[in-house]
Amino acid sequence: MTDTAIAWDTYARQRPERRPTNARGETTWFNWTQYADHGPGVELLDLPAGGRVLDLGCGKGGNAAHLAALGMDAVGVDISPVQLSAAEERWGDTPGLELRHADALAYLREDGADFDAVYSVYGVVWFTDPAALLPLVRARLRPGGTLAFSQRPPVEGCYGRQASYIPRGGDEDPLVVKRWDYEPDAWEELLKEHGYMDTRATVVSAPSGDRKVGTLIVQARTARTTTRPPAMSGQAWRPYSSSF
Repeated sequence: MTDTAIAWDTYARQRPERRPTNARGETTWFNWTQYADHGPGVELLDLPAGGRVLDLGCGKGGNAAHLAALGMDAVGVDISPVQLSAAEERWGDTPGLELRHADALAYLREDGADFDAVYSVYGVVWFTDPAALLPLVRARLRPGGTLAFSQRPPVEGCYGRQASYIPRGGDEDPLVVKRWDYEPDAWEELLKEHGYMDTRATVVSAPSGDRKVGTLIVQARTARTTTRPPAMSGQAWRPYSSSF
């Protein structure tokens, strides 16, 4: 097992399970932020009815399971066996959901499937060199396809490759994983450099309360060179708006 897989297995054991239902009483839902019942939903992905979607770093599978429940063909990829075991236990019987144990870069290079949307929620996009990842994602997106991802905003002055520490125990050094942090405008330019269009990055404010750190949400798309099916629920793609 790689050091990266060990790190995310350790992280998975420290994280609580997703609630049985959200505040609206739903058993599946999509959450972009680190806060419960806060922020936008699947509309950011601009998925056609029955579309194919890839979750890079699906974790315990809740977001991908929600998309499958909506009738999408959802693929969740994660490097952590512990994360995927939890996902299989809770969501493994969900029609339309496929869970894959793989390194994200290897999966994108080798699988060959294409997608209407690729997304990452505090996942692979945050913890992978964008110079390696963004071209591979673009190659797997269908014409007009959407890339969307969320992560914490950068600490002022701390940009590019950074270190995140995952604690293990009192007698062990923490595990280290690398992450890539940029300001919203830097993400927009970086995506354009890699051939994406309609780039939009914004920080969604935290809900009212003591916590103040918002969520960085980034969207982009590939060139629309062929006609695509109508967007899910008749919604056209639009950049994230603070009106959510």
